[in-house]
Amino acid sequence: MEISLRELQDSDLPVFWEQLTDPELQQMAAVTRKYHYDRGHFDQHWAKVRSDPAVIVRTVVADGVVVGHAAVFGSSSEREVTYVVGRTQWGRGIASRALAELIKLEGSRPLHADAAADNAGSIRVLEKCGFVITGRSRCFARARGHEIDLVHLTLS
Repeated sequence: MEISLRELQDSDLPVFWEQLTDPELQQMAAVTRKYHYDRGHFDQHWAKVRSDPAVIVRTVVADGVVVGHAAVFGSSSEREVTYVVGRTQWGRGIASRALAELIKLEGSRPLHADAAADNAGSIRVLEKCGFVITGRSRCFARARGHEIDLVHLTLS
C-alpha cells in the first residue's frame, strides 16, 4: 500500500467532516471539540487552521484515496501532533506511516501528543514513531460524557 502526505485541498474537507462526525471515531478519540459536531464550527476551525502559518497540516492519502489528515500545531516551545484516519482504514499501519512522514516535516523537538489512556491503537502509533509516555492526567471527554485518563507523550 502506498501512503503519502500532500497539501490539503478544499475537496478533502468533506472527507474530514465525515470522519470527525463518525460516532465510533469520536468515542475512540474521546476528547472532541465543537467542530466534531457542528458544520459551522468545523468550517471555522479549518479556515483558522489553514490560515495559521505555524500549522503544518497534510492530507493522508492511501493508494490514491484520501483517508485522513495529520498536523503539527502550537507555539515553538509546545509543538503538538494530531492525526485522524477514517475508521474503515484502522489497523492497516496508515497512521504510523503518516505520522512518521509528518514528523520528518517538523524539525523542532520536542513534539507532544495526548491520547486517551484506553486508546491502545493511538498510543501504539505514537510509540512506533518514537514518542514515549511522559505523564498522565484526567480531562473531560465530551464524546464519552465523563472524565477520562489521558496520557501525554513526547518525542525528544
